[in-house]
Amino acid sequence: MATAAPLDMSVPANPAAPSARMRHARLSPWAAFRTFWPLVSGNRVAVLVSALLLVVSAGCDAGAIGIAGQLTDDVLTPGNLAAFWDPAALWLGLAAVGAVASTAGGYLAGWTSEHFLLGLRDRLFRHLQRLPPDGLDRYGTRDLVSRLTGDVEVVETLVASAPVELLTSAVGALVFAAAALYTSWQLALITFAAAPLIWIGARVFGTLMRSATREERDSNGRLASLLEESLANMPLVQAYGREEAERAKVHREGRDWMRAGLRQIRLSSVYGPLGELLETVSVLTVIGAGAWQISAHHLSVGGLLAFAAYLGYLHPRLQELGELVVGASSATAACERLVEVLRTTPAPEALPHPDVPLPIGPLRGAVTFEDVGFAYPGKGRPVLHGVRLEVPPGLLVAVTGPSGAGKSTLVSLLLRFHDPSRGRILLDGLDIAALPVAEVRRHITLLPQESMLFDGTVRENIVYGRPDATDAEVFAAAEAADAHDFVVAFPDGYDTPVGRRGNSLSGGQRRRIALARALLRTAPVLVLDEPTAGLDDAATTRVMAPLRRLAAGRTTFLITHDLRLTAQADLVLHLADGAATSTVPGGVAARGA
Repeated sequence: MATAAPLDMSVPANPAAPSARMRHARLSPWAAFRTFWPLVSGNRVAVLVSALLLVVSAGCDAGAIGIAGQLTDDVLTPGNLAAFWDPAALWLGLAAVGAVASTAGGYLAGWTSEHFLLGLRDRLFRHLQRLPPDGLDRYGTRDLVSRLTGDVEVVETLVASAPVELLTSAVGALVFAAAALYTSWQLALITFAAAPLIWIGARVFGTLMRSATREERDSNGRLASLLEESLANMPLVQAYGREEAERAKVHREGRDWMRAGLRQIRLSSVYGPLGELLETVSVLTVIGAGAWQISAHHLSVGGLLAFAAYLGYLHPRLQELGELVVGASSATAACERLVEVLRTTPAPEALPHPDVPLPIGPLRGAVTFEDVGFAYPGKGRPVLHGVRLEVPPGLLVAVTGPSGAGKSTLVSLLLRFHDPSRGRILLDGLDIAALPVAEVRRHITLLPQESMLFDGTVRENIVYGRPDATDAEVFAAAEAADAHDFVVAFPDGYDTPVGRRGNSLSGGQRRRIALARALLRTAPVLVLDEPTAGLDDAATTRVMAPLRRLAAGRTTFLITHDLRLTAQADLVLHLADGAATSTVPGGVAARGA
């Protein structure tokens, strides 16, 4: 697939967290089309060729209908078999050409659509990977999955399929309308009188369907997120006897989704039969007028049959054009949901400094906070202000403070999930804002509070941060994390599947595999986020030694409330009300403010 031009996300982003019922930027069908068209533009030749082939197929159908009329008048009516062979051969040839053109055009159209789906989904997922954690928290996981699957497919119908369908339906309608005019212009004018009614109906129903579809997609996303949350927390729901309350919430969201779906069904159930009614009236009018023309010898029986066949092909094309209008209005709701994700502010990019050669060489791990302050977009009060701290290489810094004091924000700035609102952070004297995000994170190892494991084997989870690690290095990391003994006890050893999110392992086993993964990375800076949270005393005791080995020789930021870990720190940084106070164990003040 050819490289697509960047998507136009020119409307300003709104990084502030929305309400549960998302607000969408309103897009017209044309604006939605222009937004996502760059992902198709690389395959414009395929789009054009497929449309032309489908037009050729429509032309073959029109020619075949004319031959059928000729056969009726010259062969069937007089019973002249000799006049059959030449038209029959021509009809067969047209049928063969039309079949080849239809097959090739349909395949090319499908090929373009599938490549568009792949490209758009890749673009969205790549953007989601650039969002900071709080950006992802704006949406439920299931809602994001819904946007990456269902909404993407709906957008494809507007951007990739619609141009081909529009061109082929419009040209096909013109071809069959011209053939009908040539056969009997009087009957054709009678038929064409219904076309404006079909167009007006499509515009009205399109506007109504757009609103209904937006409501249905939002309801679907909210229900999916609620179901995922409730199922994930089912043990707590059962333990607290809250089953009825959860059922009520699921029922309310399900009822909203049902109502939105019923609104779509009502509109669709009215639009389809209304079009069929107009078509029936038109056909009956044509039959009546055609009978009069035959009686007046202005039209032959074959001509009337051919005209009726042209109408049989023309009306579906007009119906398709109307449905395209309705579908385009409906698809804009899905476009708005995707545009909302694409406009969510990503993590900061690098502002490269010409004096900083890339990639940077080995670092020692010295970290400096210079008057760092930060406020989340849309929040008036800063989370951090005036944080000053110098951490020499290899120092263990315990970061403590009450909930909401800014502990996680501090390390998120170090990992460049956000950039400081003021001040700067230096890594071995280099301003991390002047470095690519990937280059910064290459020198930092994160051990999050939750032992995040993937649905794969033990080995795959350990080497996740360093895929080129050898078996000897994997075994050494597992031994250092006190994980090797229980891993080799599994029937498949390091090839044992851990299950979804590691659910086949105990909490302590998951923690030690996560420790082995962190040990395998040789980054000079380490961030530990509540490494003993959720572990009992025995499990905590087992991971204490691996934690000490993990932190040895690295500059370590340890977010913790565990006094046993704090006591081992070289420096304690206490955060409160956005300000930082640093002390050494025993209460002696140290550098920092």
